[in-house]
Amino acid sequence: MTVSLSRTAVTGGALAVVAALALSACGAAPTDSSTTADGKNAATATSAADFGGMAGLVKAAKKEGTLHAIALPRDWANYGALIDGFQKKYGIKVQVENPNAASQDELNAITSRKGQNRAPDVVDVGSGFALTGARQGLFAPYKVAGFADIPTTQKDAQARWYNDYGGYVSIGCDAKRVKHCPTSFKDLLKPEYKGKVALDGNPTQAGAAFAAVYAAALANGGSFDNIQPGIDFFAKLKKNGNYTPVEAHPATIEKGETPITIDWDYLNAGYADEFNSKGLDWTVADPTDGKFSQYYSQAINKDAPHPAAARLWEEYLYSAEGQNLWLKGYARPARMAAMDKDGTIDKAAAAKLPKVTGTPTFPTEAQQDKAKKAVTQGWGKAVSG
Repeated sequence: MTVSLSRTAVTGGALAVVAALALSACGAAPTDSSTTADGKNAATATSAADFGGMAGLVKAAKKEGTLHAIALPRDWANYGALIDGFQKKYGIKVQVENPNAASQDELNAITSRKGQNRAPDVVDVGSGFALTGARQGLFAPYKVAGFADIPTTQKDAQARWYNDYGGYVSIGCDAKRVKHCPTSFKDLLKPEYKGKVALDGNPTQAGAAFAAVYAAALANGGSFDNIQPGIDFFAKLKKNGNYTPVEAHPATIEKGETPITIDWDYLNAGYADEFNSKGLDWTVADPTDGKFSQYYSQAINKDAPHPAAARLWEEYLYSAEGQNLWLKGYARPARMAAMDKDGTIDKAAAAKLPKVTGTPTFPTEAQQDKAKKAVTQGWGKAVSG
């Protein structure tokens, strides 16, 4: 996605459901299931070993021939290169529906399309949604080859989900349209930014938008246990006219409708390359007063119509090739530390990552649930009118 698209949310509980994903009566149920090395349904495989190894998994996935996904924009953290790389490597067609959908839409698609060939095989969701999906029993346990390299705090012990890539909340700014680009949340309150500050969507749905509220809370006396100061900050931003409800995306940025956007640093950094080539002077700053980091998670639909392809997709994303492609999209891959240690990391790509200081910390499941509830209940009132 981009400095914009409300693709996935970091916390659970999104309210809206994209109509196209809510349909439950269309599409035929899958009729042909791949099998593991011992003749069992591929949907029960918990590692490549169940297929007799990677060669067996590749064979089963190629037989299926298709991977169905949603909410994967090509311009989000280098997803285009990942999709193309997977298709070229294995000859399996990746069908991406509604690339700009949100995490809740992905979970809704799993439940509303159960038994249908149009159900998503895999999902890429915010960490809170990963927790929600696991609680609802929507995901299949599966350990990729690099599972041990993923930090314990970044994965489900039962391997129903695991974090893949992430970054920090940042402020993107078109320096040709904004005389003095802001570098902190405090700056965003200045009168000179009237009608200029945007998010990539509603924080009850969009992960980057939710993260922006969390970061604003940390910048204004809040904590992982108290996101209310972040909600209050945007209420103040709305009251003084600086906040614009226009959802930021490449087109709105190029038109000058959203010249200041709060989004993930890997998205803003990636778009600096693209926008600058189009004549925009896009700058990126990690706010000095509110550092917030988060990762997105991968999971396999337990009722995936293409279960072998789903598992091969995850193997590819967590391979050195896949993880380095995240790096080239300015995102920090989950296996980064292990790859740095074993020498498989793309050092040139790693050197280009947006610079941040300090060690990132993450809210617990309970803290995320509490924050989710607060935002769900308070956001509408904060920015209404």
